[in-house]
Amino acid sequence: MIHLHNSMTRRKQPLDTIEPNHVRMYVCGMTVYDYCHIGHARVLVVFDVLYRYLQFRGYKVTYVRNITDVDDKIIQRANENGEDMGALTQRFIDAMHEDAAELGVLPPSHEPRATEHMQEILDMTTCLMDKDFAYAADNGDVYYRVRKFDGYGKLSGKTIDDLISGARVAKDDAKDDPLDFALWKAVKPEEPAWDSPWGRGRPGWHIECSAMSTHALGNHFDIHGGGQDLLFPHHENEIAQSEACTGETFANLWVHNGYVQIDNEKMSKSLGNFFTVREVLEHYQGEELRYFVMSSHYRSPLNYSDKALDQARAALEGYYLALNGVEIDDTLEPLPDYVERFTQVMDDDINTAEALAVLADIRKELNRARDGGNDANAAQLAATLKHLGAVLGLLQQDPQAYLKGESGDDAEIEALIEQRNVARAEKNWAESDRIRDQLQAMGVIIEDSAAGTTWRKG
Repeated sequence: MIHLHNSMTRRKQPLDTIEPNHVRMYVCGMTVYDYCHIGHARVLVVFDVLYRYLQFRGYKVTYVRNITDVDDKIIQRANENGEDMGALTQRFIDAMHEDAAELGVLPPSHEPRATEHMQEILDMTTCLMDKDFAYAADNGDVYYRVRKFDGYGKLSGKTIDDLISGARVAKDDAKDDPLDFALWKAVKPEEPAWDSPWGRGRPGWHIECSAMSTHALGNHFDIHGGGQDLLFPHHENEIAQSEACTGETFANLWVHNGYVQIDNEKMSKSLGNFFTVREVLEHYQGEELRYFVMSSHYRSPLNYSDKALDQARAALEGYYLALNGVEIDDTLEPLPDYVERFTQVMDDDINTAEALAVLADIRKELNRARDGGNDANAAQLAATLKHLGAVLGLLQQDPQAYLKGESGDDAEIEALIEQRNVARAEKNWAESDRIRDQLQAMGVIIEDSAAGTTWRKG
């Protein structure tokens, strides 16, 4: 059985689905006002791996990853740009989808946008007001009564006393209590607005996810996920809103991935130490960034560096070199011993670092089989490597395509190799060596075999 670390209980728990063999999972997605950074890349990859693995283990999975397309930051950016909010958000939604595709991230089952679920947001806010968990303030905002919900703090472990003494709480004369948070915000100049029973305005951030998740998955579902930075206050507030309205447990398991660090310091826009996915992809392939994300356990801090990306590239190069030239038979069943080892470590809280170690062992045995001329064994091992790699979203490229990379000068390289082959056929070794040196200067490694000459970027 799959076990996942539950942030609510702070221990690993078995995945005991509400419906037999059906996992319903909601993950907080992007707030689309800028390009995705590598922190977003980690969220995308971590939950894509979980999504893939659950399906590998035979579950039907309904995976919902929302888009926040109305928010303070979005409105501010649109106003700064003099741009329509919808145009801004669509531009960055398109960019996010492009980045996700480069990372090999599968589309979720559903991708709801906050602006498309305004009625559900209004309905939940009305429900909370009817149950006296919310109130309309004199300034036109609607606030949630934090003290009224007995379980507030059960996810984060924070108490009301902690919150009162904490710097997060700012006094607001419109609120009955400084701990209360906004469900609905009254319209302000140069902001988008929707009609509501409390006047024109827009939703608060937290209520958007409560409304979208329960609409898509029901009041009670299996897994709620996201980055560790969302645990408090966002996920804490989601629980308070949803459970106060429905009277049901919101989610059974809470799964949070760890922070990305730059030189062992938490990545943060305020510190200026962050990189967008697009900046990284100027120098590395998407699969290399994906491999790097999986090289650490999802709950551990992930320390970003060029050295770590170079190590990911070297590892993938080793896999594709092992697969290169082996005829892959997709009808071959993967070797059961390796499948069992892989499943065992992945069942234990999706331990991708250990899963990659299993793939590394397959690669070593594949290389031994190739060196020993055991083609049948090599084919079986290659099929196993591809099969288990696919569960992680890895090793699905044509080996030659990966090894050549996106050099942009393929035609020139191929022409030089052809010239060298002619020189070799004519036994013009000086010309052959000159062309080899020229290719090496271009970063090209060539390999001669009975089947011909192949090349890759070094």
